[in-house]
Amino acid sequence: FPAIFGTFVMTLLMSMAVVPFGVLAAIYLREYAKQGPLVRAVRIAINNLAGVPSIVFGIFGLAFFIYFVGGLVDDHFFPGRDPVFRQGGVLWAALTLALLTLPVVIVATEEAIAAVPRGMREGSLALGASKWQTIQRIVLPASVPGILTGLILAMARGAGEVAPLMITGVVKLAPELPVDGHAPFLHLSRSFMHLGFHIYDVGFQSPNSEAAKPMVYTTTLLLILLIALLNVSAIYIRYRLKKRFVGAQF
Repeated sequence: FPAIFGTFVMTLLMSMAVVPFGVLAAIYLREYAKQGPLVRAVRIAINNLAGVPSIVFGIFGLAFFIYFVGGLVDDHFFPGRDPVFRQGGVLWAALTLALLTLPVVIVATEEAIAAVPRGMREGSLALGASKWQTIQRIVLPASVPGILTGLILAMARGAGEVAPLMITGVVKLAPELPVDGHAPFLHLSRSFMHLGFHIYDVGFQSPNSEAAKPMVYTTTLLLILLIALLNVSAIYIRYRLKKRFVGAQF
């Protein structure tokens, strides 16, 4: 249960972090940035980021989030105490995977924004709406199904990643869950367990790998089912929003 719960919480935090940044970046690149060599170079860099090995993101998360950002937080808010945020935790793991999946969300959102009919934009502007009002009330609602498609792809990849988590906060056995009944209820600095790492630990670090095979297969099935459940939920929400938007057009 701690591994299932940790996987769910980490994936949820990753989704909450990657969607706002991905959508804002896509809006800027598509609607505000002046198209030219610089913007094309940025798009090439974003596409290249999708091919960077995940362990590289883990090293970046360790250096930037844990040592730099976590160190600053501890120095300002917890001086003279043992490390609180300057160590692996569910927050840093989620942010690292958010960076890993950010290119997927940006590309999917850009394609969704580009697919909005030009006539809808022009009609909104003709009625006196500003550019931002047009984006907020016309373009973004029409792009929500495409944005959720990017989120689904991001969750499918992020929930199954293991290498970055081994560096940024996952542990073999967590004494406490990242969420409990004690204030502040969500403890972002705590380490957590993950189904993917549990598979690696039981299957490849166990003294008797043959005896551990049933547990490996069971944990693998649980991980697949959890990812499928998250994806089905997002697909259902996308379907409802798409149906609502299409109905509103008529």
